[in-house]
Amino acid sequence: MSLLDPLFRWEAVDRHFTDHARLQGMLDFEAALARAEASTGVIPAAAAPAIAAKCRAELFDASAIALAAAPAGGPAIPLVKQLTALVAKADAEAARFVHWGATSQDAIDTGFVLQSRSALALIQAECARLADALAKLARMHSATPLAARTWMQQALPTTFGFIAAGWLDAVQRSSDRLADSARRALVLQFGGAVGTLAALGGHGLDVARALGADLQLPMPDLPWHAHRDRMAELAAALALLTGTLGKIARDISLHMQTEVGEIFEPAGEGRGGSSTMPHKRNPVVCASVLSAAARVPALASTMLSAMVQENERGLGGWHAEWETLPEIFQLTGGALHHLTDAVCGLEIDAAKMAANLDVTHGLIFAEAVQMALAPALGRLPAHDLVQAAAQRAIAEKRPLKDVLAADRHVSTHLPKAELDRLFDPLQYLGSAQAFIDRVLASHAARGKKSSGPGG
Repeated sequence: MSLLDPLFRWEAVDRHFTDHARLQGMLDFEAALARAEASTGVIPAAAAPAIAAKCRAELFDASAIALAAAPAGGPAIPLVKQLTALVAKADAEAARFVHWGATSQDAIDTGFVLQSRSALALIQAECARLADALAKLARMHSATPLAARTWMQQALPTTFGFIAAGWLDAVQRSSDRLADSARRALVLQFGGAVGTLAALGGHGLDVARALGADLQLPMPDLPWHAHRDRMAELAAALALLTGTLGKIARDISLHMQTEVGEIFEPAGEGRGGSSTMPHKRNPVVCASVLSAAARVPALASTMLSAMVQENERGLGGWHAEWETLPEIFQLTGGALHHLTDAVCGLEIDAAKMAANLDVTHGLIFAEAVQMALAPALGRLPAHDLVQAAAQRAIAEKRPLKDVLAADRHVSTHLPKAELDRLFDPLQYLGSAQAFIDRVLASHAARGKKSSGPGG
């Protein structure tokens, strides 16, 4: 099923989770294993190039491997059989040393780690592109006022730059989380039948070190056949990123409502229309991102449930990962890519943001007035006074400022000029600019670190 792939996925990530990519990941392990064992004297030196020459996925019958995987319990056994046969046609002696001392799980897990490493590099780069776009919005709109909303209702003034900075901060945390998870997850899996590398005698650690060096994968302290926290953590980190993307998409779609009309996804031919209503401009990117945010948590739950595995190799729990984690990668990658493109082209209507600040006829400034009166009256009496004025303003359909100006309890403490100042949205932003500056400084520091030596 591929009809919906462009809507929910990103081809750049998808290509790392095709059947071809899965086979090539396992074959990369087999080729590196042969080289490592040849370099440590475990197998004849001439066997390694003969084996590696046949470790190309295009030489294999993927359909036959798929059919054989069902009775075999996985794809590694039929793959090793085909590899052995291919090597034997060219070098019968070398064929004796295919998959020497390894087990199916070594090939499957390490192969998937190699797939994940490539996909994570794309996802991290796209996170950086999204972060750059959000940083630009935070800078440009640090003084663009709009209504902050709590419980879906207007609350106090804020700025669009402050909202964008909040999105940016969350994306940066997700990027950090992915990097930390990758450090633990992207490691070699090589333990042989039960994790002890018994088939390699006293050469196990030497082969493992050489194998890890060949694949550029760190060697863990111990093989992790049945300890799946590495994969589960990676799934959780991707799920958290998808949740953050969903939060941003939800916000954009709410601001894009007809009655709000403050932020819009990029317009374009064939984008966001309706099959029956010519006027519609739907948040289609937000819809695809929110779809991923709804689907990925359940997939991550599967990965967490699959952690409880039996003894030295799981029965079913391990198998549950094989389709689940690739789907998490693909949905996360698709949501990230589509949202990043949308954020890079967001249309911001600052005039509508300003107009919406006035829809309550000044009620949004009630707290500002309350806090200005509190030093003289006390917080609770000031709250009650302003609340009563707000209720009168609503009942009489009058601006709150006019009602307050006519109240002698207010005018005694707040001259007209001070009252006017309190009804300026840019005068009641608290530490918003300082918070924006902190997030932007953190983003800039990340950029310097990634562009520095070894970045």
